[in-house]
Amino acid sequence: MFGAPKTTDLTPQQVRAALDAREVLLIDVREPAEFAVERIAGALNVPLSTFNPAALPDAGGKTVVLQCAGGKRSAMAVDQCRKAGQAIDTHLAGGLAAWKAAGLPTVAG
Repeated sequence: MFGAPKTTDLTPQQVRAALDAREVLLIDVREPAEFAVERIAGALNVPLSTFNPAALPDAGGKTVVLQCAGGKRSAMAVDQCRKAGQAIDTHLAGGLAAWKAAGLPTVAG
């Protein structure tokens, strides 16, 4: 038997480059209160607590990249997408913590 399909882990630098090139739609699956405190510029908030793969915004041909605080919730969201038949398998490995550790900018408030 084969294992589950692999989740694609992107580094903060890969996500930053793809955002700059307008190649990805970044979806932050943290809760609204977390998103309000600090976020990556350009990310859309779709909380995991109400996450519905079928209701995700149209990416307009871009790759959808999921992101959370540390990578666990975004991996869970990737799993939900897979189970719903959505071709979304990419997330920011290490989440916002990795982004900040890489010295990349965030938006506060």
